[in-house]
This record gives sequence, structure tokens and C-alpha cells, in this order.
Amino acid sequence: MTTATLTKVQPYVFFYGRCEEALEFYKSVFGGTWEGMRVSDTPMAKDMPPEAQNKIMHASFSAPGFSFLVSDGMQTKTIDPEEGNVALALTAGDAAEGARLHKALAEGGKVDMEFGDAFWGGKFGQVTDRFGNQWLITAQ
Repeated sequence: MTTATLTKVQPYVFFYGRCEEALEFYKSVFGGTWEGMRVSDTPMAKDMPPEAQNKIMHASFSAPGFSFLVSDGMQTKTIDPEEGNVALALTAGDAAEGARLHKALAEGGKVDMEFGDAFWGGKFGQVTDRFGNQWLITAQ
């Protein structure tokens, strides 16, 4: 097993329709900045309802000493503390390592999205491991 090409693991928090509100709240608490992409800015926009167009597809928040990734997610729901709303975003150094990690983490768990080409470039896949942790895997 090699992790030489593994570059970063970050928390990925889902806010189910309240992402921009949460980002502005954290900005007021910690300072820092955020930047993101709305659903309307993606190729998926044409398949999404009008009320989803302004939702945050993906954003990053950075403040002195820490950063994390966020999204409104693909649905609107109440955050259930028993279910959670945090995933782990894993960035692999190359596509081969990303594919290996995707396959290994899915063993005994389930593949939520096959590892393949992403519309923003590079590769992406999603798995839930056998312990119930969700992994969002990206590679160039």
C-alpha cells in the first residue's frame, strides 16, 4: 500500500439548502473567505428544478488555521445528528491512486458514484465505507 500520491483530506460539510447562510455565519465568526460554484454554473443546471439553481454545488471556506469544503447537497432535508452531515474529501495525486483508493474504501461498503471523469476536469467518485463514512475522492 502506498500513500505517496495522497495529497489532502478535508472535512466536507453538507447544509441541505442552508449552505450560503452557514458560510456567511462562519465568515462572521472566524473571518476568512469562501468561494464556490452554484448549481446554475454547472452542466447539471439544465436537469435541476428552478429552486435548485441558486444552491451551492461546491464551495471552500478558509480562515486562519483551517479550511473545509461545503455544499447544499443534492436534497433539502433537516440535519439529523444521528445521520450526520459530514463527509471526508480526499484528493489523490493522480487518477490511478484515486481509483485504487475508491476501490479499497468501497470494499465491504458501497459505491455511491463510480470513479470517472468529472465535468470540472480530473476524476471523481464517491463511496460509503463499511463503517458508514462517506468519502468524496478527487484526482487530476
